Amino acid sequence: MIRRTSHSVPPAGEQLGLPFDQHPKRPTPPAGSPLDPLTVRVAEAVRLTGLCRSKIYELIASGDIETVKVGRCTLIPMASLRALVGQANR
Repeated sequence: MIRRTSHSVPPAGEQLGLPFDQHPKRPTPPAGSPLDPLTVRVAEAVRLTGLCRSKIYELIASGDIETVKVGRCTLIPMASLRALVGQANR
């Protein structure tokens, strides 16, 4: 939260911070583009698939989605998400 002590307008070029939930999301690059990530975090997988977080973890536990652990971070390969979506389309 940003507090101001006066009601003045910020100087030109200065941008006010947004709360965490209002930050603009970065666009997802098209599949196969050089900017396409190899892996995504669980939160990004939720956003990309439209599934809830619990369902993503159920699919991980059942082996339907592969994961890679790096320290405490759980990463999901994009290929695994694409395979999951491909199975659903059949």
